[in-house]
Amino acid sequence: MAQAPTTDLLARARAWLAEDPDPQTRAELTELLAAAEGPDAESGERIAWSRLAERFAGRLQFGTAGLRGELGAGPMRMNRAVVIRAAAGLAAYVRKNPGLGDLVVIGYDARHKSYDFARDTAAAVVGAGLRAALLPRPLPTPVLAFAIRHLGAAAGVTVTASHNPPQDNGYKVYLGDGSQIVPPADVEIAAEIDAIGALADVPLAEGGWEVLGDDVVEAYLDRAVTVLDPAGARALDVVYTPLHGVGRDVLLAAFKQAGFPAPTVVAEQAEPDPDFPTVAFPNPEEPGAMDLSFRTAAAAGPDIVIANDPDADRCAVAVPDNGGWRMLRGDDVGALLGSALVAKRVGGTFATTIVSSTLLGRIAAAAGLGYTETLTGFKWISRAEGLRYGYEEALGYCVDPEGVRDKDGITAALLIAELAATLKRSGRTLTDLLDDLALEHGLHATDQLSARVDDLALIAEAMHRLRERPPTVLAGLQVTRADDLTAGSADLPATDGLRYYLAGEGVRSARIVVRPSGTEPKLKCYLEVVLPVADAAGLADARMRAATLLDGIKRDLATAAGIGA
Repeated sequence: MAQAPTTDLLARARAWLAEDPDPQTRAELTELLAAAEGPDAESGERIAWSRLAERFAGRLQFGTAGLRGELGAGPMRMNRAVVIRAAAGLAAYVRKNPGLGDLVVIGYDARHKSYDFARDTAAAVVGAGLRAALLPRPLPTPVLAFAIRHLGAAAGVTVTASHNPPQDNGYKVYLGDGSQIVPPADVEIAAEIDAIGALADVPLAEGGWEVLGDDVVEAYLDRAVTVLDPAGARALDVVYTPLHGVGRDVLLAAFKQAGFPAPTVVAEQAEPDPDFPTVAFPNPEEPGAMDLSFRTAAAAGPDIVIANDPDADRCAVAVPDNGGWRMLRGDDVGALLGSALVAKRVGGTFATTIVSSTLLGRIAAAAGLGYTETLTGFKWISRAEGLRYGYEEALGYCVDPEGVRDKDGITAALLIAELAATLKRSGRTLTDLLDDLALEHGLHATDQLSARVDDLALIAEAMHRLRERPPTVLAGLQVTRADDLTAGSADLPATDGLRYYLAGEGVRSARIVVRPSGTEPKLKCYLEVVLPVADAAGLADARMRAATLLDGIKRDLATAAGIGA
């Protein structure tokens, strides 16, 4: 029998309903309240009690990407009331830090409610006595990150859930350097949000904000093409998909301005659509997401396939493979872009995360460049001292930190296209360059074990199990060291994660990092094995052995964690 709703929960829900500014979520909450108070505890309507309890179990917290969650009524959902409070908290933080300035730039994608949330943010910012400027239309997140630095803003917000499912939306906050928020700013902004009283007491302007023109997009494009050699190769045939997101127009304009042939766009996914009707998850990494791209490529016969995620801050690449198409891993693309920048004789520091491949470190060392590893997320990568290039294995690349101090799927696509065109001119491919890197630095093979859950407690249980009974052998490799990252170190802030180092005969090194996802209900395990390769003839055998080891590690680690492989 379903549990009856408590008086306290009903009171909190009614109080929320009384100040909810959105007719849609008011109607939703009204229906839930009516069902939760229904007389028949055995009826299907009583499930509304648990749905109501979920929405009032707490408040959405800032995580890796600011606020992100399912759309709906209540403080544990993304809605106009939550966004107005977040915007008011951000505005209060900016006012208390006058050295930042008084301009907040606001961007948004084409998801459900994104424009409403952007307008509410502008209204709260102007109502607080600050200036607000909205981007002219739904645009890629990197355009917003660029605009913050370009306009000298105090802060920026983009309304997006990136590659999350269609029922989600999010609220990503940047400060004036164009980087995502990190401690202590996130904690201080959260405190300002908590201090907001009644929603009716938040002053909301009815206008007075600026809507930026296309000149900000043109400035972004002018900067984007500077990642390329003006005299570089451009002869390349590309199939491209924006995955129903907002990347298409900006990417096509960037390719045209750079002098590339126009990519063939996957027709079924060309237009922004918040329901993402052709994919289960609008993430190029998810199974099936690239099927239509590969079908288009089979007809068009391009050199490579490029995909952006819906807000175009990530970039995926696929290459021909035995008559079909193979997605390159994020670590593959990260190494290729690093090599492309080394060839351009750049200076500075290369950075990646503790869950990404260590190959970038070897590339940087060979080129005499600085190298550092950070916690997961571009909010950490972007703060690497002397940053010249950063990437994370989840398809995020920053190839121009002075222009966009965040991951940027447009400039990454430009640079990978130039690299592929340069190789093509010499009769070579991206795959050939990856082979060169393996021969020079060892085969760095990576994989991931990811478990999606409905109950977040299962993730905590898995982490507890690994801490209480850590594995000692995985796929025949000895675990030589185990780090609990909650302790932090001189190099890394504390985080909920575990890191294992492994050793075995014929293995140069191996590493595993286990952590809860910061943006999705997943436990993620990141695996790498590095094998020496004597010559080109040994590459195939090395790849087969690496694949066997990675499969074995995934199997044994899943057993140790108590999750499905």
